[in-house]
Amino acid sequence: MADAASMAASRSPAIPDSASMAASQAPPGVALLAVEGLQAWYGESHILHGVDFEVRRGEVVTLLGRNGAGKTTTMKSVMGMVGKRRGSVRFEGVETIALSSDRIARRGMAICPEERGIFASLTVLENLLLPPVVREGGFSVERIYALFPNLKERQASQGTKLSGGEQQMLAIGRILRTGASLLLLDEPTEGLAPVIVQQIGATIGKLKESGLTILLVEQNFRFAQSVADRHYVMENGRVIDMIANSDLEANMERIHEYLGV
Repeated sequence: MADAASMAASRSPAIPDSASMAASQAPPGVALLAVEGLQAWYGESHILHGVDFEVRRGEVVTLLGRNGAGKTTTMKSVMGMVGKRRGSVRFEGVETIALSSDRIARRGMAICPEERGIFASLTVLENLLLPPVVREGGFSVERIYALFPNLKERQASQGTKLSGGEQQMLAIGRILRTGASLLLLDEPTEGLAPVIVQQIGATIGKLKESGLTILLVEQNFRFAQSVADRHYVMENGRVIDMIANSDLEANMERIHEYLGV
């Protein structure tokens, strides 16, 4: 098992510094992700009705809203995981609305779904090694273990024998290997103990410091407030407001009205 980890570490490129990470992303002044007029359907059900937002490189941005507002559908539509979608999704200045999800992933975008998608028949290490490296700059296995020490201790365990918090760490660690510059995290704190929520928050801070950009769907408003730069509020399949994190305290009445908290 240790030999497999060493081989994976040798294959995985080192993490670039902030300057080289930025150079591989959108040019200055261009949003890393720009979504305009995004519409999406599940079968005959029209879910998104013209979603507009952008994520600048190096930001952590959240999509907030009540259940059923369209947050997860927005994230899946950006990733090309919804069969019928229209509008514009530009990643690093390139239109991706007509691309399949695998081609979008190979351009440097990765999603960590709410259900985590851990493979029961694979060990922790095998789960980590499963996705292909699509770009230089991905985290090595040892770097992931440094970020999540629990995973190193449990690397020979089957993925679904981990605790909920460890499974979330594994799901995040798995996409870090790919070299993606934009991470889509769907409800990363759902069902986790407060101490694990704090650890996930600290991890997001470290990833941002490494030069990564994160789009986050989150029901835990206080958690979102602790990690994000800006917040887009969704309602009925549309973005209805954007609030900078620095302005949240002055707009708590609006937040309470939007979220019912």
